[in-house]
Amino acid sequence: MTTAALDIVEADDEQWRTYDTLARRAYGHPVEDILRLGAHADRRVAVRNGKVVAGGLGLLIPQYFGGRPVPGASMACGCVAPEERGGQLAGALVTERLRPLQEQGAVVATLWTASTGYVRRLGWEAPAQVYSWTVPTDELRRSFRESGFEITHGTDEQVRLLCNELAARWNGPWERPRWWEAWQQRQHHDLATYRFNRPGQAPTGVLSVGSERHPSEGRRLVVYDFWAGDQAAAAAMFAFLGRHNSRIPSVFFQRTGLPPIPVLLHHLHRSSSLAAHAWHPWMVRVLDPVQAVQLRGWPDELDLALPIEVVTEDGNATQRFVLRITGGEGQLEPTTRTGRLTLTRGQLAVWYAGGYRSVAAAEIAGVRGDPRALAQLLTATAEREPWLADYF
Repeated sequence: MTTAALDIVEADDEQWRTYDTLARRAYGHPVEDILRLGAHADRRVAVRNGKVVAGGLGLLIPQYFGGRPVPGASMACGCVAPEERGGQLAGALVTERLRPLQEQGAVVATLWTASTGYVRRLGWEAPAQVYSWTVPTDELRRSFRESGFEITHGTDEQVRLLCNELAARWNGPWERPRWWEAWQQRQHHDLATYRFNRPGQAPTGVLSVGSERHPSEGRRLVVYDFWAGDQAAAAAMFAFLGRHNSRIPSVFFQRTGLPPIPVLLHHLHRSSSLAAHAWHPWMVRVLDPVQAVQLRGWPDELDLALPIEVVTEDGNATQRFVLRITGGEGQLEPTTRTGRLTLTRGQLAVWYAGGYRSVAAAEIAGVRGDPRALAQLLTATAEREPWLADYF
């Protein structure tokens, strides 16, 4: 690793192709999204002595929090050349990759990473665990029955609107841009989308599935989208997957393809047949606490005025605010009052995403202060659970 000057710049086409080659070496395999998503993203590379040594892309896409789309920066495809590792370049690169997206209005940011340490030091935190699920098709066939739903192959504008409507019920999903469907289809060439509706009614469920080779099973189904408006739609979608049992041994719900709903666990006849595989988490960072609180949705019936303290990004001081929520609107106002609670930037991000489901969970995570005030704080974001439905 050299100490020569480093520049982090917006990548031109030649630099981005060079970065694609670098990423193949750094990851040990091709990263096709570097070129596929590049046309829709802000592309940044780190250059030392005229040589590209690191990079990544950022997508400016709204994410739903509290039922409203909040301007968000989704970071993807970042890496550092192996010979440049160990010099804290990754943290500096993330900061500089975020800067242009913040200038365009992003107030929150998300990413997926197997290396949580360096981003946690920058104020990112994981609000939920992430799993992939594998279920035998025979078990789905036994556990779920047909329920009068019509199933139609293909997608349309109605499907896109339904996905965004259902996404607003959770904290974290994207308000999917119009290019998303074509990108997903290019990524998974055999992807098939099905919509589920009662006769004469609008769809209440959307299911996108593909298939992949499996070393012992031959092939298995892979679920990429599972959007269910209610329990009946979810059951119909599980039953549909179970109908593949004659030729497909199992269904794989990829990463967060399955929302955190208990319908599957409640209905399986043999719980031991369900396999969960932990995956590295998606992490959230609140870039601008004042704007993030103002733009987020809040419960209409909540009336809250709570003094809190938020640790600064450098960790050396706290900022004092009064969190005011009334009539479905939120404000984070500077104050001189001593806070009843103190949150780090990471804890603020978990709370913002609805990741603390109880006072005990927040206390174990290190949130300090009056337990009664903590209960009030959690009420503000407990209405929706965190779920990042799109892996990037």
